[in-house]
Amino acid sequence: MTTTPSRAAPVRSPLPETTGRATAAALQGALVDLLDLSLVAKQAHWTVVGPRFRSIHLQLDEVVTTTRGHADTVAERSATLGQAPSGTARTVAETSALPQPEPGWMRDTAVVELMIHALGDVIGRMRERIDLTAKTDPVTQDVFVNLTAELEKQSWMFQAEHVG
Repeated sequence: MTTTPSRAAPVRSPLPETTGRATAAALQGALVDLLDLSLVAKQAHWTVVGPRFRSIHLQLDEVVTTTRGHADTVAERSATLGQAPSGTARTVAETSALPQPEPGWMRDTAVVELMIHALGDVIGRMRERIDLTAKTDPVTQDVFVNLTAELEKQSWMFQAEHVG
């Protein structure tokens, strides 16, 4: 006889239900953004070509490291607040709004433009989440502030690579 394991009792959120839902939605959106940004950066890392290959290749690894680390922090914050995070490939594919790299090799200039746009999109949504969580949960807001600062640093570095 096969038995199905029972589900664990949900973690109780310290937040009121209405603000908890808004904060959970912000965290889930951030998780998807960070996971997809890491995938976009890794794809570009593998396929970048051109005179600035090495510097961009290494910078893309920095983006991947940053986004994956912050994705873990965001997912754990979500779990702390009683919301099971969803970082599956299906969830990311169905809910991400990030621009995607074209298949095949990518010129270094195209990678820089892609990353400027992708980082800009994520930063814009993160700043909206910072504003939202100022009212719903300042602890989560702090998570968003810290990760946005790191993303803005990466954006600055890609913008400095942009010619023209």
